[in-house]
This record gives sequence, C-alpha cells and structure tokens, in this order.
Amino acid sequence: MSGETVITVVGNLVDDPELRFTPSGVAVAKFRIASTPRVFDKQTNEWKDGDALFLTCSVWRQAAENVAESLARGMRVIVQGRLKQRSYEDGQGVKRTVYELDIDEVGPTLARATAKVTKNPSGGQRQGSAPSADPWAGAKPANGQQQDGWSAQPAGQPAQQQPAAQGAGGTSDEPPF
Repeated sequence: MSGETVITVVGNLVDDPELRFTPSGVAVAKFRIASTPRVFDKQTNEWKDGDALFLTCSVWRQAAENVAESLARGMRVIVQGRLKQRSYEDGQGVKRTVYELDIDEVGPTLARATAKVTKNPSGGQRQGSAPSADPWAGAKPANGQQQDGWSAQPAGQPAQQQPAAQGAGGTSDEPPF
C-alpha cells in the first residue's frame, strides 16, 4: 500500500519466536530484535556499541511457521516490513506508544553464519498470488533428494508451538498476544 513506511533492519533475535494461531487458524509468530549500531570512539581509538533499537516483529501465515522452525534467540537476521505505531494506556493509566514491525520478508544473515535452505512442500506461495515458473523445480541437490519449497533450516532448537487461547466468539485475524 502506498504511504506505508517500509524499512529493513538487521539485528539479533532477543528471544525465540513465539508461534500462535488466531481463532480462525491463521499462524502468527512474534519475536523481538535488537539492532545495535557500532560507533568508533576517537578518544579511546576503539569500536563501541551504540544505543540499541528494540523492535517487536510479527510475521503471518506460512512464513510464521517457517520462522518458528528456523530461527532462535541470538541469531542475526535481516527483516523487512511495515513500521507501525500503536498507542495504548498501561495498567497505571499512563499513555504509551510502541513501534512494531509487520514483517514481509525475514531471513538469517550469512555474513558470519551458514544456512541450508529447503523448499516447503506447498511451494511457499503467498495467498492470492499467481503461480510462477520455478527454475529450480527440476533441480536436485547433490544428495539426490528432491526439494519442493524454500525455508531456512534451523540452526538451533525449533521454537515451541503454543496454540492461542480462544477468545469469546472472536474470529479476528489479529495477533493473539
């Protein structure tokens, strides 16, 4: 959509992705990332950490399930999505504003790590998108096994799936956190 603020952030996962499902069965994963700039201190002649930016991220549907299976706390990731601002009143009546990221794309960075990519059986297509010619469809990896769709292979332990609590008759696709 026009007018949305799309940003790309590189950072480390602060916690394991938390996978839940809406009452209508749509998967949503929530995780936080910390992006910490490195700044050079000329007086001490060394690099230091700057102020960290912490963002809560939400990713939906098949990508949410892939994130929960593939990513874990401490991993360095690249995320791209739409920056959202939300205001609310806390328990003490103080107005708060938070910034969150609705993720469109996410993956591990490969600057200091490796990842094995496998294809999902469903083809990983977004809902409502037309099928495209897949140049990799006939390709077989060196081990001879056929691969069907893309997703990052987990480098650590997969996140636990936790079903969302069913609301009072609600069928909203809003995140259950």
